[in-house]
Amino acid sequence: MATPNLRSKALSDVLGRLPKHVPRPSSRISDYFGSNVFNEGAMRMFLTEDAYRAVRQAIDKGTRIDRKLADQVASGMKEWAASKGATHYTHWFQPLNGSSAEKHDAFFEPLGDGRSIERFDGGMLVQQEPDASSFPSGGIRNTFEARGYTAWDPGSPAFLINQTLCIPTIFVSYTGEALDFKTPLLRSVRALDEAATAVCQYFDKNVQKVIATLGWEQEYFLIDESFYFARPDIMMAGRALFGHGPARGQQLEDHYFGSIPERTVAYMREFETEALKLGIPVKTRHNEVAPNQFECAPVFEEMNLAVDHNMLLMDVMEKTARNHDMRVLFHEKPYAGVNGSGKHNNWSLATDTGVNLLRPAKTPKENIQFLTFS
Repeated sequence: MATPNLRSKALSDVLGRLPKHVPRPSSRISDYFGSNVFNEGAMRMFLTEDAYRAVRQAIDKGTRIDRKLADQVASGMKEWAASKGATHYTHWFQPLNGSSAEKHDAFFEPLGDGRSIERFDGGMLVQQEPDASSFPSGGIRNTFEARGYTAWDPGSPAFLINQTLCIPTIFVSYTGEALDFKTPLLRSVRALDEAATAVCQYFDKNVQKVIATLGWEQEYFLIDESFYFARPDIMMAGRALFGHGPARGQQLEDHYFGSIPERTVAYMREFETEALKLGIPVKTRHNEVAPNQFECAPVFEEMNLAVDHNMLLMDVMEKTARNHDMRVLFHEKPYAGVNGSGKHNNWSLATDTGVNLLRPAKTPKENIQFLTFS
């Protein structure tokens, strides 16, 4: 029987031979969950008490953060990011093209005498001015109206990817139109909160806020990279546009919830690890109905944050697939004759007193509120 020291050495030898992209066994998930997010713990560590309270007020009540406190928030955010090796920052937004966008700027500022300093102030945090002439597509606005503005969304925490501090933002045009998906979502969530809170006041005067929650499920197909490059239609459209049905489809119904292939498990482990570091609470994974189709799902969150996490996870999944010589397809119907890849949205409404407004109660009297909202 091997001694503990010999077992440890054998494990080290095995780990040393693993490719760099394969995640090494680590401690519990709770030890690294959210480690790349400027979350509650990071804010308490890197912000002054006044700056922290200002951010919390902005998140909870939608209040403005004045310039002086914004400078303090930016400074603390930069120090946190720099402590993890970040050299750049970007306003991360979701233009009307189905993906996310970013423009990176370095923290450094030249001093003019051959030296430079690290700089990131409130103005850089709160607003940027990327070129909007090509959003949602080029040529729809005159050049003098091509300016667009990104504005910080405190409700979705900043995060770190590849030594870059990513700040979730909205994106609007020079003339005020929404050029993204986040702006109309935030407007809808706010309108829902105001209307639902007013109704809740008839049942419970203690309710001051209603929160829209979302638990999404992401289905996807995995294909070998060699097959991907052999199909120009899949490369360009994300789905098969020609060909015939497979010799074996869903006839045997043995794929759904079946044993997950080892190569797929390795892929899942890597993207889940990166997602968990970004604070995305991915919890479930399994085979889906169609061959080579799989699903992942997180714990439900506040709706704005859940949507950001879904966009971010898809980006992580696409990049991770390349490490395993595979490609991931998110198209709703990539193959004719087999199940499509849905993005099921399980949403609800919750009060700040902890009541799920769409959950039926046990007695007719208590059920009045549920019936009102349903």
